[in-house]
Amino acid sequence: MNAVPALQGTGAARRARLSSARLHLVAGPETGGEGWVRATQAALASGAVDVLQVRMKQADDKACIAVVREARAWCDAVGALLVVDDRVALAAAAGADGAHVGEHDITPALARLLLGPDRLLGLSTHGPDEVRAAGSLPVDYLGLGPFFPTGSKALERTPGGATLAQASLAGAGARPVFAIGGIEASRLPALVDAGVRRVAVGQAVLRAPDPGKAARALAALLPALPG
Repeated sequence: MNAVPALQGTGAARRARLSSARLHLVAGPETGGEGWVRATQAALASGAVDVLQVRMKQADDKACIAVVREARAWCDAVGALLVVDDRVALAAAAGADGAHVGEHDITPALARLLLGPDRLLGLSTHGPDEVRAAGSLPVDYLGLGPFFPTGSKALERTPGGATLAQASLAGAGARPVFAIGGIEASRLPALVDAGVRRVAVGQAVLRAPDPGKAARALAALLPALPG
């Protein structure tokens, strides 16, 4: 078995990098199909992806750890952060910078206990009440959505469009919020007008003919973050 990758910096260093992140790529078989690994590597090589989230819902622990360890090298080569979806207990063993949990996963409090203080924790939210409630939780960033219909997962809520951003973002304070759910280049300008500054995407990049070009195009539509 390969050695466990070294911790990639302190919590403060990770959070400093997170504060400047704009494009978050959610990658795995569900979003990218059979060619998701090659597409993910191409997207990362573009230099436009700031955070990679590996989502492998159906894989066993051993397979998930192996892939995340490979992804650690891809991310290090371009300076991207690496988080693992749901599999919080595997994050440290795989050398990830953190993990992301949703409403059907373990609680943020338990996830923080498993991760410790130095790794990042993301949380899925779906509206203004959840965004405000997250202010008292031990999380570092939020995913907010769904904004539009998506083919990567079954939706439990009606997509909110730009109205969701207008109603929710003010309640997040300084915590980074990544808009998610069916986001593609043609839909992004309306979200930017509504206040979105960071997005999480999957199929829009991974299933594009040129994943690197698609990632750069999305990043180009996002305004610079306040200095």
